[in-house]
Amino acid sequence: MTTPPPSSSEQPARTRRGQAKAARRAELLEAAARLMAAGGFAGVTLEDIGGAVGVSGPAMYRHFSSKTDLLDQMLVDISQRLHDGGAEVVARGGDPDQTLLELIRFHIDVLVTKPDLIAVQDRDLSSLTPAANHQVRSLQRRYVEQWVDVLLALDEVSGDRLLSREEARVRVHATFGLLNSSPRLPAYPEPGLRAVLGAMAWAALRAE
Repeated sequence: MTTPPPSSSEQPARTRRGQAKAARRAELLEAAARLMAAGGFAGVTLEDIGGAVGVSGPAMYRHFSSKTDLLDQMLVDISQRLHDGGAEVVARGGDPDQTLLELIRFHIDVLVTKPDLIAVQDRDLSSLTPAANHQVRSLQRRYVEQWVDVLLALDEVSGDRLLSREEARVRVHATFGLLNSSPRLPAYPEPGLRAVLGAMAWAALRAE
């Protein structure tokens, strides 16, 4: 006997439930990032995270099987966001100098809007499960190579010098180190912070 498809009234209800679950998951991840950035992965419990958004301890397990599972999802999410955003910038095409500027702006936008996630990623990467660690590092490597490809294209077009791929990769990693330290910087107005970080990143990448 064939099961009839869900009625039109059931489908919106399921959609609403899915949207509500996704919204609550995002809320929990944001709270977790905030608490872990302040207290470290080891210093925060699932109950602490749930309590920050009014979710009971047992209800947390409807979203995450453990605190480590939550960390896995959080850092895979931010790594995927960086990789996909970088790919989108590169896919737009255009001159290499403009593409590199757009990559810098994109990265800074993530830093400024999600500083807690960047702080957790920088400090607690070693607490991931091996599978999530592998996935995060793979995404990070591919994100780096997006920048390296654009930097090498700009170097070739400008004719100033010809970087080796190894040197270009070192410059990109060093630039990420500079930018990703921004959550630990003294308080500074956001427009000025974006401008300072952007100028310093460009100078680091294109230094003679």
